[in-house]
Amino acid sequence: MAQLALPLRKMSVSEKLDVIERVWSSLREQEGKFESPAWHQEVLAGRRKLHTEGKAKFSSWSEAKERIRRKVRAS
Repeated sequence: MAQLALPLRKMSVSEKLDVIERVWSSLREQEGKFESPAWHQEVLAGRRKLHTEGKAKFSSWSEAKERIRRKVRAS
């Protein structure tokens, strides 16, 4: 597979996010033409088991974003 070199250090955050959005859009167009790795199914099965057993913990998206921000600031 050919390797694509992007000038990441020179790109703005907006430009990087645009590239990410374009990649995701392209992948959505190819839905069903590729399989997720086996470990994805294992992770999902583990989460489903926690939910079924009543052990899963949920949070709103705003709470999750704040938790991620705190972790990023701490590192």
